[in-house]
Amino acid sequence: MLVSDAVAAVLADFGVDTVFGVVGSGNFHVTNALIARGARFVPARHECGAASMADGWARLSGRPGIVSVHQGPGLTNAVTGITEAAKSRTPMVVLAADVAAGAVRSNFRIDVAALASAIGAVPASLHSPDFAVDDTVRAYRTAAAQRRTVVLALPLDVQAGQCPVPPVEVLHTARTGLTATPAAVARHARDQARGPGRRAHLLRDAAAPEAAARLAAALREARRPVFVAGRGARNARAGAELERLADYCGALLATSAAAKGLFRGSPWDLDVSGGFASPLAAELIRGADLIVGWGCALNMWTMRHGALITPGTVVAQVDDEPGALGGHRPIDFGVLGDVAAVARDVAAAWGDQVVTGYRADEVRKRIEDEVRWRDVPYTDDSDGRRIDPRTLTIALDDMLPADRIVAVDSGNFMGYPSMYLSVPDADGFCFTQAYQSIGLGLASAIGSAIARPDRLVVATLGDGGALMGVSELETVVRLGLPMVVVVYDDEAYGAEVHHFGPDGYPLDTVRFPPVNIAKIARGFGFSAAKVRQVTDLSKVQDWLDGPRDRPLLIDAKVTSERGSWWLEEAFRGH
Repeated sequence: MLVSDAVAAVLADFGVDTVFGVVGSGNFHVTNALIARGARFVPARHECGAASMADGWARLSGRPGIVSVHQGPGLTNAVTGITEAAKSRTPMVVLAADVAAGAVRSNFRIDVAALASAIGAVPASLHSPDFAVDDTVRAYRTAAAQRRTVVLALPLDVQAGQCPVPPVEVLHTARTGLTATPAAVARHARDQARGPGRRAHLLRDAAAPEAAARLAAALREARRPVFVAGRGARNARAGAELERLADYCGALLATSAAAKGLFRGSPWDLDVSGGFASPLAAELIRGADLIVGWGCALNMWTMRHGALITPGTVVAQVDDEPGALGGHRPIDFGVLGDVAAVARDVAAAWGDQVVTGYRADEVRKRIEDEVRWRDVPYTDDSDGRRIDPRTLTIALDDMLPADRIVAVDSGNFMGYPSMYLSVPDADGFCFTQAYQSIGLGLASAIGSAIARPDRLVVATLGDGGALMGVSELETVVRLGLPMVVVVYDDEAYGAEVHHFGPDGYPLDTVRFPPVNIAKIARGFGFSAAKVRQVTDLSKVQDWLDGPRDRPLLIDAKVTSERGSWWLEEAFRGH
């Protein structure tokens, strides 16, 4: 069997049924071999788009995304999307064609392993035809079990070699052996604990069996506990376990941006902690006497550079990675383990007692009336030529179906869709911000739409990100995805305008002349609506009421006299 066929056979046996990419000569055979085994190939217009599509797909499907790229520029074009996935701990396998080992003067030669390591991905390679099956199994298992992005180099000479047909028992072992052993976890903990001083002490404490009991004791002593759940809690599907424990101890519930929607429906949900937090959410989090981060880094974004932690507040952290405990700020103690399992253990140690904690009646009433950003009073800056982004987003929130997925690109605008568009649950929010690159949002929305065709996907972009990723508008049309793309157009790189403008710096490099984005979208085959005031949104309602046979782009010229509130908060930290 050709190695390229064997790689496809292994991945197909793992259940791979969707592959994203751009095909060149180097990945032609392996991509077609996957298609021959039943996989759907989704061709992007740019490799970075392919990587971001696979990233969004993996976040919404819960399975490793697969990307197929050509050697050399095929991989380097995809690097920004791969970096976002790696920093987000998205499980993904990049099938990266590579030149033969002997082709030392090939213009396509790059150091694939060094590139992968430099961006935080896991480097892997097919070392020889004899070991190609094992190498592929190892790459997929690493992606799935460790939630890592793996760049698997496929040298052309190895791909063209012959290898034995993968034995059924090998594939069965590959499928069923996707959990880390206790010994491996213990080894990792020992390796991480060799760090200096306080970190090593924390990690030794974290691994102790009594850690869950210590957390239960801290919760008993707390009068105003707050749980902040992050990506780890979302990935562990730990919402129900955390809500149950919070009900016992009277904790309020919040999330990082990546886990937005995890506690949707709870009357004690504060929504997102950090720079996106509403004034009431920030007030209540600052009022906590115990903050527990559940699979949450408690980094500068989630804790507003530490401003949400009042002196004297006890800070605890639960994570299944030793290196994450205390990684961004000092903590009083950590608990090493799976978030859902630890929550169950703490609940078992707690017993049946229920205490009020932070859940006074007046707190509940304030959360009901004030915690959403749309309930915070503001002065509408709309002037008939441009619409206030808050006014725009509140109106869209009322119009669009509740069963939705909101995908957010990066930029000055991003707080508005993130906090003024509601989502039904944690699967309703795709937030590709670990690397904070603009231009990835549309592609991640495409991946989300393919993973969840049962929901309306709403891609929210700034004009900079929209034009950077504009080629994937054709992909939306070609695939027949009935999605909505909202462009918040301030004719600038708004973050830089509002960062440097107040100090009097020239802004010509970050301002742009008007662009008719609606006309561009129509050229790709979209329906489009120009929105300058609320009444223009009637065109959106017409699309929603119609057959939705074409995707819709909303070209919104937004007011830009001031920076968004979350950006002001971020700049304050700098």
